[in-house]
Amino acid sequence: MRALILVVLIAVAGILFWPAAKEPAAAPQGEIDAKSAALIAHVPASSPGTRIWYAANDYPRLQLPGGHEEIVKSALNIKGPMQFGSFVWDEERVPKKGAMWVRIDLGHQILSVFRGGHEIGSAVILYGTDGKPTPTGDFTVLQKAADYHSHSYDAPMPYMLRLTDDGVAIHGSNVREGYATHGCIGVPLDFAKRLFAVMAKGDPVFIVPQTGAKQG
Repeated sequence: MRALILVVLIAVAGILFWPAAKEPAAAPQGEIDAKSAALIAHVPASSPGTRIWYAANDYPRLQLPGGHEEIVKSALNIKGPMQFGSFVWDEERVPKKGAMWVRIDLGHQILSVFRGGHEIGSAVILYGTDGKPTPTGDFTVLQKAADYHSHSYDAPMPYMLRLTDDGVAIHGSNVREGYATHGCIGVPLDFAKRLFAVMAKGDPVFIVPQTGAKQG
């Protein structure tokens, strides 16, 4: 089987950090390309409308942290870069049931959510700064809370999906340029609500480190 290569499309030449002062704090600047996590090269596919469909006999396979592998049956056909605070959610023409999993690409600030191998959502994210970095590796959803308030930071974390015992979670945030988190994954509030509705305890979440960074 020929090698499959993940296409990484970067809309900015570099990633810069401003001094962190609070949560949200610093974050990479510029436009973020939404397809950094989903477009795969050397795989025949048709691209009608809003979705890229892959041939059933040649599904791409994503290599994920922890030695995991997942197939991709279709991906969102997002044309052009996404801005901070933007997201896409499209469940049309895909099965209503199927295994849920999430891939988070820290290097390109993109979260992609899949159901039954079909990408149904993609969002620009916030993540932790050098002082409080977001861990990488394979995780599962440990807890769900729609109306959660962090005692550690005295801050609301709506639609919280906890990933670690020490509080790292995916939650609704004000995703904008110059912001970051204390290790959590922040997503736009409306996206967080949708993600919360489809994810369950035990569903896997894979956090991919920045290129050249050591995986946790």
